[in-house]
Amino acid sequence: MRRGVVALAGGLVACLLPFFAASAMPALTADPVAVAYLERRIERPNPLNNEDPFPADEGLKGAELGLRDSNSTGRFVGLSFGLTSTVVEPGADIRAAFAGLLAGAGHPRFVVINAPAADLLTLADAPEAKDVILLNIGATDTSLRDVDCRGRVLHVIPSRAMLTDALVQLLVFKRWTRILLVAGPDSGDGLYAESLRRSARKFGARIVAETKFDARGADLRDSALREFALATRGPDHDVVAVADEAGEFGTNLVYNTEAPRPVVGTQGLSPAAWGRPVEAWAAAQLQQRFRKLAGRAMDPVDWAGWMAVHAVGEAAVKLKSADPAAIAKLMLDPAFEVGGFKGRALSFRPWNGQLRQPLYLLWPGAVVGMAPVEGFLHRSTELDTLGLDRPESACKAFGG
Repeated sequence: MRRGVVALAGGLVACLLPFFAASAMPALTADPVAVAYLERRIERPNPLNNEDPFPADEGLKGAELGLRDSNSTGRFVGLSFGLTSTVVEPGADIRAAFAGLLAGAGHPRFVVINAPAADLLTLADAPEAKDVILLNIGATDTSLRDVDCRGRVLHVIPSRAMLTDALVQLLVFKRWTRILLVAGPDSGDGLYAESLRRSARKFGARIVAETKFDARGADLRDSALREFALATRGPDHDVVAVADEAGEFGTNLVYNTEAPRPVVGTQGLSPAAWGRPVEAWAAAQLQQRFRKLAGRAMDPVDWAGWMAVHAVGEAAVKLKSADPAAIAKLMLDPAFEVGGFKGRALSFRPWNGQLRQPLYLLWPGAVVGMAPVEGFLHRSTELDTLGLDRPESACKAFGG
């Protein structure tokens, strides 16, 4: 009988807990913090070797998870968040879509942009963007953090300079300092190759030879063994670095080089903000929640989408305010820090708006290393050894 009474009392407590928890929480603010997501659809080449195509919802699913997380934490201080999204096709007017988003429900003052650099600059220069924070999750162009920077544009995705700095730090640490560079024909490949040259000069590595490779018109499944042997023939080198951002041939370069050397760069051992093997610092929990939402693994653009919305949410929760102007002011404050499942607090650089963050060196099945690599020091934070440091950046839009 006593056990039955105890069980009944326990059941009543369990039923009443949600009521007490709900009654203890502040009432939600009348209007949610409005966030918008805007993407330019990019035409991509067909993947090689029956690989999975790029997800059609890359970036958007990350932003949706960021919204869920922000609402989970925001309810404890009476805040809620809303997300509207628009995807424009190649050739469509992204400026018109942007204006439509800003005029929509909630008049969002925070817009996550997943688009090429030219689109980002067009939107940042639009008069209607004057009081809007743009969060870049798709454009890695270093120039956007340099001569082409814009105030109120925060870069969540790392720049090419950050990516290649992370890679070369690891190569120098391992004393693999002689690099043979193979670059594709696209403009992005050229920018990645130039970034690799800059990183090599910065950290004391050396490009011993360079070759161009154009895979168009060839069936690499039949000819890779011969064609890549010719493309990678050159002076003594420790690694073959590949610049193939579209993924047209880089994967096939692995194990097809003239000399038995590791392949690094856009394929092979690659620097990235995030990847499927990342598990440390509770990242496995974020990975699982994303997979449950999206039905696939979280990639770097997804992480950037999540981080962009999460940063807005963190700023609002710290302020306990839904005031967009106050949230924007805090996000632009050099003292603002936010967690990102990377083992340390992250912050935006006050001279160009780039998110400081550790980067991973990934092989498809494992995390090989993390940058900043041990031994690369900085007078304020070693995170600023990755990408453009204050003296290196020509950005003046943030008052630097």
